[in-house]
Amino acid sequence: MAATLNYIVFGWYPYFALTVFLAGSLIRFDREQYTWKASSSQILRKRQLRWGSNLFHLGILAIFAGHLVGLLTPIQVFDAIGVSHGAKQVLAIVAGGVAGIACFVGLSLLLHRRLFDARIRSTSSFADTAILVILFVQLCLGLLTIPLSLGHLDGHEMVKFMTWAQGIAYLQPGASQAIADVHPIFKAHIALGLTIFLLFPFTRLVHVWSAPVWYLGRRGYQIVRTRDRRRVAAASR
Repeated sequence: MAATLNYIVFGWYPYFALTVFLAGSLIRFDREQYTWKASSSQILRKRQLRWGSNLFHLGILAIFAGHLVGLLTPIQVFDAIGVSHGAKQVLAIVAGGVAGIACFVGLSLLLHRRLFDARIRSTSSFADTAILVILFVQLCLGLLTIPLSLGHLDGHEMVKFMTWAQGIAYLQPGASQAIADVHPIFKAHIALGLTIFLLFPFTRLVHVWSAPVWYLGRRGYQIVRTRDRRRVAAASR
């Protein structure tokens, strides 16, 4: 029974969640472009929003990048450049801990603002609040894995997660067996992470796809000219 459940959650569920994530995002963009945004409440509690949003986004981007590179980079690459499993484990704990704390503070500010300000709460949808709560729980689970990781500084447990993630990415059968015996907190963290991918197309998180990263490669500057007030006044007479 345990083996079957492990296969369903960590062998089958990842493909289901990622399929919904990609197909759902594409369908929503194609059919519901007017909902492709994050509802704004920036005129309320602006200072708290600014601090919370900045800390949350910086932290979550660092965490996501760390997970992406750490899990999907082949082990042979780290071996080739002389990074041992233990060193990679320590780096993941330190960098992930710093990013996690920043994200925790920012998300706490955002969640407090949305839950305890009556005006913001009245204009928030169920999905707006629910996804913040889910992200908060996921972040707490991630922070709880740090003490467990400190007990495996040889990097052996980390290799299991890399083997699982790369097995899923390369469609290798039996990938779920790689993490069959890891601590339940790790399993809960992974399962909830996959659920966030599943819910992604149905929440405000879709605005991530619209991040204006293309500005970084834009050639030249945008020229903005102020209006000549005298001409505008003359034209209006």
